[in-house]
Amino acid sequence: MVINPDVSSNKPSLPIQKKVLHAGKGDLPKFKLGTKVNFHVVTKRLDSDKTVLDDSRKWIKPMELIFGKKFKLESWEMSIETMRVGEVASFTTKRVYTHSYPIVAKTLRDNFLPKPAGHDHKQHKASTHMCGMMAMQAEGGLGYDDLNLLMKEPEDLEFIMELLSVSQPEDYEKESWQMDADEKLDSVPQLKADGNQLFGSKDYAGASEKYRQALGRLEQLMLREKPGESEWDDLLKLKIPLLLNLAQCRLSLSDYYPVIEHCTEVLDTQPANTKALYRRAKAHVGAWNPKEAKQDFEAVIELDQGLAKACRKEITAVEMLEKEKDAEDKGKMNKLFN
Repeated sequence: MVINPDVSSNKPSLPIQKKVLHAGKGDLPKFKLGTKVNFHVVTKRLDSDKTVLDDSRKWIKPMELIFGKKFKLESWEMSIETMRVGEVASFTTKRVYTHSYPIVAKTLRDNFLPKPAGHDHKQHKASTHMCGMMAMQAEGGLGYDDLNLLMKEPEDLEFIMELLSVSQPEDYEKESWQMDADEKLDSVPQLKADGNQLFGSKDYAGASEKYRQALGRLEQLMLREKPGESEWDDLLKLKIPLLLNLAQCRLSLSDYYPVIEHCTEVLDTQPANTKALYRRAKAHVGAWNPKEAKQDFEAVIELDQGLAKACRKEITAVEMLEKEKDAEDKGKMNKLFN
């Protein structure tokens, strides 16, 4: 694909023609790999009425674009890299660069505008990963009449853009999807430390979120490796303490079923992990699974005599609760038949 070297020229032969509507401030920013920009965009047809197709000011937030992440509408990157912060400019763009607009616009509308009646969000989400014609065949269209027409008959379009901000990669915290494998791995210790700090201040919900983020990144990395190989095992070693920390957070929030799930995942790999057994036992008590709770407490006693006294106390408390519940149930039955 030939990239226009002079996007600001008004020569009609060029695929993108730029007209500055409002001058920006300062020097032209550097748009290197990973640069994040926020901007507003109004998309218009070039008919006699200059019909507006989309206006990001009506969405829940401005557009965000990361350079080098292969955004499906290449012309937007090409246009933005000619702009200064605060600048408003019109880019009349030939159809060679607008053919993917219907797919991009569909995704943006589905995420940032109220859903039209009868529009199934679950169906369209997968279609953003298919080519335009496949999506249309799968769904009988894109769900928007104007986009269906553009898909069938691509047109030149006008994009009026306002560049709101430019952030260099080193100046903002990347989200997980923006990171490469090394960056994801390097971010895990800090997320764990942040979670520990929040846990220490008894912000268990906040700590849970940090641990979840770290676990999510490790799980993405583990998908790249083969189970049982050294790289996968190294990632698993990082994952287990995070699972235990997350389990403790959920236990502190009386959210028992996730505790059971996280501890069981640890025990599938480390059957003798006393922290996982003890926390799962406590969660079984909270979820009222007395048999399972006592089994886990007894397993802890066998593994760590230092915890035997505490576990026996817990078992006694469970047995007392069982007796109380049995007595309560018998009382209800007696009332039912007397």
